[in-house]
Amino acid sequence: MSITQKGDVHVSTDGHVTVLEIRRPPNNFFDLDLIRDLSSLVEALDEDVDCRAILLASEGKAFCAGADFQRRPAELAGAVEDRNPLYSEAVRLFHNRKPIVAAVQGPAIGGGLGLSLVADFRVAAPEARFGANFVKLGIHPGFGLTHTLPRVIGVQKAQWMFMTGRRLTGEEAAAIGLVDLLVPADRLRAEAMALAQEIAEGAPLAVQSTRATLRRGLADAVQAQTDHEFVEQKWLARTEDHREGIRAVAERRPGRFVAR
Repeated sequence: MSITQKGDVHVSTDGHVTVLEIRRPPNNFFDLDLIRDLSSLVEALDEDVDCRAILLASEGKAFCAGADFQRRPAELAGAVEDRNPLYSEAVRLFHNRKPIVAAVQGPAIGGGLGLSLVADFRVAAPEARFGANFVKLGIHPGFGLTHTLPRVIGVQKAQWMFMTGRRLTGEEAAAIGLVDLLVPADRLRAEAMALAQEIAEGAPLAVQSTRATLRRGLADAVQAQTDHEFVEQKWLARTEDHREGIRAVAERRPGRFVAR
């Protein structure tokens, strides 16, 4: 693929591995444009026979801190669509055929955690932070996380993360299987690339066939779950608690919720 940049995603190649690097530091917040660009790129790479694996990375201290609620507060409250366009783009990511390794150097929070779970494997530094902090924002989880997170770490551990909104360190995430390989920060990109290259050494058609079997029905399940998540998010976005949650997270304090 000859593209070297699409929006805020930089594209480079190392052998049979294509690197997609998000460049919106320091927090790498996502929006519809960013997820659409990533979706279009992975679809294009599905047709590129030279690409056998994808390394998903980001520039700066955070992998992806999710949506920027400070710039777009209560965005969902006025939504009228039956389906969130951003989630429709996310589902496109789950339809891709090439294996993905994510290099997580810092926070992967909310929808950023959801983005890391698009990948088949997560390589992380101890400084990484993984959080499904939706209840602290007074909102329902999204990005298909209510399907993908239990699929990776089990229902009980996923429920624990969802209900508490707790942030896990890289070590804690590795202990419950959310992280596949924990490495020092200065070796993160190299070790993630080494894993992607190891995958790329396999017979590409066999790798893709095996992956498709293991992920059979995943994209459809994420579609169904994001449809439900969006319904819940729309009414919660209109509550006092959601407005308070945004303030509380911005001010780094517990929310003063009133169940309204």
